[in-house]
Amino acid sequence: MQQLQTMIEAAFRNRELLKETQYAQAVREAIALLDSGKLRVAEPTATAGEWQVNAWAKEAILLYFGVTQMEVIECGPFEYYDKIPLKTNFQAAGVRVVPPATVRYGAHIEAGAILMPSYVNIGGYVATGSMVDTWATVGSCAQVGKGVHLSGGVGLGGVLEPPSASPVIVEDGAFLGSRCIVVEGVHIEREAVLGANVTLTASTQIIDVTGSEPVITRGRIPARSVVIPGTTTKKFAAGEFGVQCALIIGKRKESTDQKTSLNDALREFNVSV
Repeated sequence: MQQLQTMIEAAFRNRELLKETQYAQAVREAIALLDSGKLRVAEPTATAGEWQVNAWAKEAILLYFGVTQMEVIECGPFEYYDKIPLKTNFQAAGVRVVPPATVRYGAHIEAGAILMPSYVNIGGYVATGSMVDTWATVGSCAQVGKGVHLSGGVGLGGVLEPPSASPVIVEDGAFLGSRCIVVEGVHIEREAVLGANVTLTASTQIIDVTGSEPVITRGRIPARSVVIPGTTTKKFAAGEFGVQCALIIGKRKESTDQKTSLNDALREFNVSV
């Protein structure tokens, strides 16, 4: 793996190396490792809540576009024209895939995951027990943990450049309601609940309103938080206007039964899904 990383990093600095067979092959090997799940763009560290970004894996994805050619891809009645083939062999992988769900080669779906008609891009990772619901999108390099539910129309943005940038991360047990948008490397910690239509970018204000004073953060939803969309006032040259924010309105209660815990959270805080 270390030798492969060294070759990928060298080719990323000097694209002329891709003309040499061994470097082009190294790129293909790296993508194969991503596809099998033996390599991840980002992975949790020994410290809870902290993740390590493998920038060279992103570099391999970017280089892959340079070593592949456009070709017609036929899949049953569907035809595509692209540089990257579609992922196959879902039965052997133990993954339920409902037509016309699409996964690009170079993404990894663990056994036990369910894909409704949805899209998972190269570099993406969906762990066991998770459901990617209808018309949800897992963008390039986005990482989805175990037992996550991405409801209908959820959009997890892709992050390829710069290679060192953290991708969108959704940790184990999280629930994202319909039409949520999470982009620009925002991190959703374990078992958080996002109500319908929550939009999170790197600059979105995340306001904890559970105490006597609001606490404003950005880029990360704390574990077990219950979040709804909101607005906050911002001054512009033309006057004051409401801009979108996310409101933390409570925490999921401790429970050994996560489904019960989730339902309680939705009922207690009247969160739309």
